[in-house]
Amino acid sequence: MAVTIKDVALAAGVSIKTVSNVINDYQYIRADTKQRVMEAIASLGYSPNLSARSLRSGKTGVIGLAVPELSLSYFAELADSIIKAAEERGLKVLIEQTGGDRARELEILASPRLQMTDGLLFSPLGVSNEDAHHLNVNFPLVLLGERIFGGPTDHVTMSNVESARAATAHLISKGRKRIAVVGGHEGEVIGSAGLRLRGYQEALEEAGIPFDHRLVAYTTLWHRSNGATSMREMLESGVEFDAMFGLNDTLALGAMRVLQEAGLRIPDDVAVIGFDDLDEGRYSLPTLSTIDPGRGEIAETAVRVLQERISGHDGPPRELEARFQVVERESSRLPTS
Repeated sequence: MAVTIKDVALAAGVSIKTVSNVINDYQYIRADTKQRVMEAIASLGYSPNLSARSLRSGKTGVIGLAVPELSLSYFAELADSIIKAAEERGLKVLIEQTGGDRARELEILASPRLQMTDGLLFSPLGVSNEDAHHLNVNFPLVLLGERIFGGPTDHVTMSNVESARAATAHLISKGRKRIAVVGGHEGEVIGSAGLRLRGYQEALEEAGIPFDHRLVAYTTLWHRSNGATSMREMLESGVEFDAMFGLNDTLALGAMRVLQEAGLRIPDDVAVIGFDDLDEGRYSLPTLSTIDPGRGEIAETAVRVLQERISGHDGPPRELEARFQVVERESSRLPTS
């Protein structure tokens, strides 16, 4: 039989109310009492049952959002869009950062504090398709991102392959044939980097342009400094290129800085496009062409789908893909004579 909150209370020698207060991180709990309750939860393997809890006290009106790191502009802007979408539906958002660490991501899925919300929006980086069984949880869960496909939960994602193909085709349409890529993850197939690199290669093939592995700069993180370092190494290698596709805007902005320091003109010498349509790209010099992956649509869809599951919607897992568009700005616009 499933472990109940009453079992935890008996094991810890406290009241059910005290166990509830500990789970909800109530601040006025004695340290020794909290420790006894947490030890009882761990030893019994107790996991709060939201369905039973809702029958007793109704919904909390709070949803969780787990993202890798808010220092990355994409996740900060995604969180902002989700908060706005949630507020329109009368919901509040509790945010957790995982650091993109697999162990931390799996810990989040078993966290009593997050499970006491009505449901969770989960954007992982560390887990993979082999971890899909960990998504079989007893609370409403909607997956974001590109780490797991075909899992047991609803999944809201973006058109990575198609949009990367469109970004590359955009540069080709400007007469560019030596297109560098910044941000590849070596050996990755499933994941944003692997999918976007596939779209890049498909666009080259469609245009009859041979793929040159020397034009792909691999990195681990997608920070501005990684874009700068990758571009510096590419310039030092002596490989020739007339365009650059940053697999996200942050990488592209870091790479642009290095290109300009090297005396190269954007877009005259090197046309540049990024991915994510971050707000800062509208104010860079030159302004950054990019892919708008439908972040607002992703946020609105994810919140709607999660609320449907919270309200008892039954049915098979759904995979929902947002629409994208190419946003042309100064960094890839043909120079006027």
